[in-house]
Amino acid sequence: MTPVPALARTIAARVARIPGIAAVALGGSHARGTARPDSDLDLGLSYQADRPFDLEALNSLCRDLDDSGTAVATAPGGWGPWVDGGAWLTVEGQRVDFIYRDLGRVARSVEDALAGRVSLHPQVGHPHGIHGHHYAAELASCVPLHDPDGRLETLRARLGGYPQSLAEALERHYGWQPDFWLDAAEKGLKRGDRHYAQGCVYQVVMALVQTLCARERAWILNEKGAVALAGGLPGAPANFAARVSAALATLDTPGLRSLVVETAQRGADGGSPNAR
Repeated sequence: MTPVPALARTIAARVARIPGIAAVALGGSHARGTARPDSDLDLGLSYQADRPFDLEALNSLCRDLDDSGTAVATAPGGWGPWVDGGAWLTVEGQRVDFIYRDLGRVARSVEDALAGRVSLHPQVGHPHGIHGHHYAAELASCVPLHDPDGRLETLRARLGGYPQSLAEALERHYGWQPDFWLDAAEKGLKRGDRHYAQGCVYQVVMALVQTLCARERAWILNEKGAVALAGGLPGAPANFAARVSAALATLDTPGLRSLVVETAQRGADGGSPNAR
């Protein structure tokens, strides 16, 4: 069981008293057990769109908790359509992020995952974008700290782990893309257009990452650490992360081509036994 920092429990108990806050959950690296000493403490604040939470009360709490007394909570949607909104605080020297989640949208994300619907949406802070099943991925890995009506646990039970339909859909969606983007990168390099080529190479890498993680039923919550996540999976090509880093540094398309071929071959051979 993932250990929950005492500070997270203390803050969650206070947030839970805000009218309209339906649930509070620990997310991010602390929920996944991969936090570093400098990792932020991410708390998801769940609400229902038709029952707005008390923003004034939340702002008052933010000012009370924040070491500088100046933290401000946005209105819902203040950070964009997918990140939604929240607040950045420093509490007892620890960076703390409040991140809103509309339970209705979380429920739709779960249904998208179960149906194998793949969609990708632009969002500042996410260079590859946010998938429609992103909230489902968060739900699968979060640690509920306040869920009096069992809303989070009910949705998590509905999700039931990583859906086979989503894994198959993601591999269909991304499995062919590395070859396409790599061809485009090589054409860009021949024209001397390194900027275009770099963008294409990034797409190659993310398509490989998505394909490998789909095969292994591994949720991707953020582009940060995604290459290391994919490279640590049993079905990944040898030295995947190091080879990706080298290719990104030098635009080594032949090196990337070998990764593309190996990834495709491993899929043809049945991938990892852990994923079947």
